[in-house]
Amino acid sequence: MIAPSILSADFAHLAEEAGAVAGADWLHVDVMDAHFVPNLTIGLPVVESLLKATEIPLDCHLMIEDPGRWAPPYAEAGAHNVTFHAEATDDPIAVARDIRAAGSKAGLSVKPGTPIEPYLEILREFDTLLVMSVEPGFGGQSFIPEVLEKARIVRNLVDAGELRLLVEIDGGINADTIEAAAEAGVDCFVAGSAVYSTADPGATVEKLRRQAASAWAR
Repeated sequence: MIAPSILSADFAHLAEEAGAVAGADWLHVDVMDAHFVPNLTIGLPVVESLLKATEIPLDCHLMIEDPGRWAPPYAEAGAHNVTFHAEATDDPIAVARDIRAAGSKAGLSVKPGTPIEPYLEILREFDTLLVMSVEPGFGGQSFIPEVLEKARIVRNLVDAGELRLLVEIDGGINADTIEAAAEAGVDCFVAGSAVYSTADPGATVEKLRRQAASAWAR
């Protein structure tokens, strides 16, 4: 699965930018509050507008404080998947259950320096694990390969039938890094500048999908 990140798109033409990747599996929306991360992007009103402008399922990544308060409205608005950070709450299970009750899939994200082991027991409450392969907050950063061990650990649990969830990765994903991520067991790849910096974003999505599929087959 390929999820282009609109963080790298032209914010003045988001409907057109979504249309340029019409073949994508998800459209990744980075919501930042300038508190949890040192950047401010878009919020719920823009997501509500995007939902009217595209049929691609929205994958909302909330890099915000207090997700217990702010995450459920994204689900209520119609986002397909709503992910929040493990580091932002003391009760991730309650947040996940509220997101699901509001009608969306629930995702848990961890920063590069956050170990996955303390969260393995609660992943049964989630539909998605988003492994950050850069520090959250800004696009265009370099991929951190060490985080792939987290994907391998969770992929082994999924393959063993102990978990049922999708493994997603976000940060520095491009033609040079996607195969290593796929080989580690990642299912869904968020790509921002690697897609939207090209002349044909839709064709780039398909190229990345082929690369990932080839690596999976190996």
